[in-house]
Amino acid sequence: MTIRLYDTSARQVRDFAPLTPGCVSIYLCGATVQAAPHIGHIRSGLNFDIMRRWFAHRGYRVTFVRNVTDIDDKIIQKSAEQGRPWWSIGYENERAFNDGYAALGCLPPTYEPRATGHVTEMVEMMQGLIERGHAYESGGNVYFDVRSFPEYLALSNQDLDELRQPDEGASGKRDPRDFAMWKAAKPGEPDWETPWGRGRPGWHLECSAMAHKYLGSAFDIHGGGIDLIFPHHENEIAQAKAYGDEFARYWVHNSWVTMSGEKMSKSLGNSVLVSEMVKQWRPIVLRYYLGTPHYRSTIEYSPEALREAESAFARIEGFVQRVVEKAGGPVEPAVEVPPAFAEAMDDDLGVPQALAIVHTTVRQGNSALAADDKEAAVARLAEVRAMLGVLGLDPLDPHWSGENDRGEDLHGVVDTLVRLVLQQRESARARKDWATADAIRDQLNQSGLVIEDGAQGPRWTLGPR
Repeated sequence: MTIRLYDTSARQVRDFAPLTPGCVSIYLCGATVQAAPHIGHIRSGLNFDIMRRWFAHRGYRVTFVRNVTDIDDKIIQKSAEQGRPWWSIGYENERAFNDGYAALGCLPPTYEPRATGHVTEMVEMMQGLIERGHAYESGGNVYFDVRSFPEYLALSNQDLDELRQPDEGASGKRDPRDFAMWKAAKPGEPDWETPWGRGRPGWHLECSAMAHKYLGSAFDIHGGGIDLIFPHHENEIAQAKAYGDEFARYWVHNSWVTMSGEKMSKSLGNSVLVSEMVKQWRPIVLRYYLGTPHYRSTIEYSPEALREAESAFARIEGFVQRVVEKAGGPVEPAVEVPPAFAEAMDDDLGVPQALAIVHTTVRQGNSALAADDKEAAVARLAEVRAMLGVLGLDPLDPHWSGENDRGEDLHGVVDTLVRLVLQQRESARARKDWATADAIRDQLNQSGLVIEDGAQGPRWTLGPR
């Protein structure tokens, strides 16, 4: 089947046809590094990580670019408030984002350019836009003339005459709806030399310039959160297409993580930092929670929802562990995923439907285990591992093999301690001291461990919270 994606610009699901056969190019608007990431920030990275993995599974060669906005008004404001260099704040938070992406199993991008490393490309683009009559200089600022580009606002389907652009605190515009590509230098702010004087980039110009540099004048997919459709993506399109680029052929947007119906945001005081979440929840469970709803659906954050995700993943993980024990060693993933899983993923990355196939296969595998059908159980595990690999959730993947609640490699230590306690329980059972054996089991259960007695002896797993 052909992969199909919901294209925001077309307002419908479209068959994906790559510019270059067998290849797919993706540009994702990445972090603005004025603060550490909350789980709403990381959701976008997870959704497009799954997209990338699915394209790769389907045999595409993927070029994935995710930028870093390391200079903007908020970073400069934080610098003034904290009395720290702007680049220090940006770099610290860039590392926090990368730590968050890595903790949740996102593959590193092919390229991860920073805005401040591409001022030359931005100047070249501005010069071209001025020459073509789409931009102008005023007082050291460079603005884009929105009325010079008839397609402006086509992505968000707005009417220019009703548009109210955000106040950028700048003067000298020909039209109040024109947006700044370059901002004239102010005392105490970082700046770079240009033909129009010293200044710094506006928010939107960087992505048009970097997409052109790394992916060329045309590429396949541009991604980001729905909050970026306007003004950021509209302005990117205007700059790039007025410059002469075809730019992105598909626009794919993920929805928000909300809390009490509000978009998760630091300014609203309702954000949940990734660094704190991975101390409370296993990162693989957090990935399951954020990555398995459909990318275009809103996730309402709650601890209860996370506990449900933890229990659901525990059922998958328990099956994987039981079959590995039954098989006496690792079981390699199948080369192909089940057809129903592939059909769901091909249909606009239908992860919820694909995940239902995972759980169905797990149930089939558990039935095979109950029937002592080792061959069937191993076959189901191979299918499950192939599907989980696409979702980045295979517990046997080396990325997760030493994971625990704090993301440290302590699983082996815990396993040794628990097995010592279980040996004491087995000794009590051998001498028919049932009271002691039951007391040990109950104490382990109260500690959050589930003990299962099997033909090969007891095994433990983490229980639901």
